[in-house]
Amino acid sequence: MKIHPLSNRVLLKSLEAEQKTASGIILPESAQEKKQEAEVVAVGPGKITDGKKEEMTVKVGDVVIYSKYAGDEVKLNGEDYTLIEEDKILAILEK
Repeated sequence: MKIHPLSNRVLLKSLEAEQKTASGIILPESAQEKKQEAEVVAVGPGKITDGKKEEMTVKVGDVVIYSKYAGDEVKLNGEDYTLIEEDKILAILEK
């Protein structure tokens, strides 16, 4: 099964949370903070405003930082994703 986001929505796959601190202390799962970095898995076509289609800024494969409490959690084929509006994405990370 595939997901095709509608309008200006983006499907994100969260990157793994840090499992240990910089000093080497291993964190239990309950103490790991949800990471705000994710990879873009799918992108909607863009929304229409005043009769004009707004192009999407992000593309599949981009690594982004998004608002902490933004989006909706979605589970598909045993994987966890976040479905979010593009304007809740704060930045694109470059390598």
